[in-house]
Formats: sequence, C-alpha cells, structure tokens
Amino acid sequence: MEQDLHNLFQFPTTVEEVVSSIIVAFICGVMIAIFYKITYRGAGYPQTFLYSLITLAMVTTIVIMVIGNNLARAFGLVGAMSIIRFRTAVKETQDIMFIFYALAIGMTCGVRLFDVAIAATLVIGVILVIISKTNIVFQRRTKYLLQFNFTFDDDEKSPAYLAVLKKYCKNNRLINTKTLGDSDSMELSYYVEMRNAKQSNLMLRDLKRSFGITHAHLFFEDEQL
Repeated sequence: MEQDLHNLFQFPTTVEEVVSSIIVAFICGVMIAIFYKITYRGAGYPQTFLYSLITLAMVTTIVIMVIGNNLARAFGLVGAMSIIRFRTAVKETQDIMFIFYALAIGMTCGVRLFDVAIAATLVIGVILVIISKTNIVFQRRTKYLLQFNFTFDDDEKSPAYLAVLKKYCKNNRLINTKTLGDSDSMELSYYVEMRNAKQSNLMLRDLKRSFGITHAHLFFEDEQL
C-alpha cells in the first residue's frame, strides 16, 4: 500500500524525454494540420481548428507520459477530465476523424514510439490526400441542386434555359418555385444530373447568357459552384 502511494507521486521521466516527446508531437501535429488543410473541401478551412489539432497532439503526449503505467494516476486524470464540459459540437465527420488522428499520434509520442508516430502520420496523411484528390473510393459527383432567378416573357413559347439543361444534363427535375416580390421573376430550383461533371461551369455560363436568367448557382450538399 505504501509503495502504491509512493508510486502515485513519482514521475521517473526526465526533462529531456518530456521535451523530445513534445517536440515530436508538435512536428506530427503540424503535419496533421497540413494534411487537413489539403484534404478539406469546404469554402474555407477553420484556422483555429488547425491550431487545435497541433495542441491536441502535444497535450495528449503529456497526459500519456503523466499516466505512464500507474493505474491510480489514470483514474485520477479521468476524474479530472470528467469535470470539463465540451459544448462545441463537431459537425463535420472529417473533423472528428482528424481529432482521433491527432489523439492517436499524441498517444504514440507519449510512449516514446517516435518512429511509429512519424511513420503513421505520414502514411495515414498521404492515404487521405490520395483518396481526397483522386476519388478512388467515390465516383465523381454528377448530381446537383441548380438554383436560378428567371423572369418570364409572355411572348416566349419555350424558356431558353430548357435547351441549356437538355444540353448538359442527363435528367432534370423541377423541385421548387418561389416568387420574388411583386415582379414577374421567380426563383427556380432544379435537381439535375450532369452528363459530364467537368462541364458544370460551362452550364452556368450558358445559363447566365440565356434570356431572363440571373444569379445561377449550382450546389452539392454544402458546396457551391
């Protein structure tokens, strides 16, 4: 019993080991942040999240070094962490994955497996970049939500935009119409399947050149063209 209490307050790790572990965790955290920046597909990556990934790797390293192989210390840290309430909701699945990525690398640095930490950081990061840039797992997106404003002309038998949709889309389906104030303009929403996803910008260009069309946008989930 006395030996257990004595071990509870022992910290056999040297200062050099602590510093070297934190430095390696920092380097790995920076690489993880770079991989996140490369693979992120939103309109703009959150810069504070990049800082959080780097810090998370270093903090996890310190926690693992403090725990060591001491069970009493582990339970003490769990109790201390349970007091903290995290109120920030993580909306992106990719963000959750990168959080676990940084945690795992931090744990690896904490047990001083530096070769494993650096190798795992590079291998996992390169794989994520390849998947993100080549779409080897998922097919290229071809289904979109198209929205544009259209002003009706009583003299026009068939709206000019229908010919554009027929040219670039395999299928198109009107899913919503909304009037814009007291004018003759309406906001039309179409669900479209592109013949060639690479021609989406060309379709938007031709739509905007069509008579009566303004503010054309193409959406896929949270992305916009």
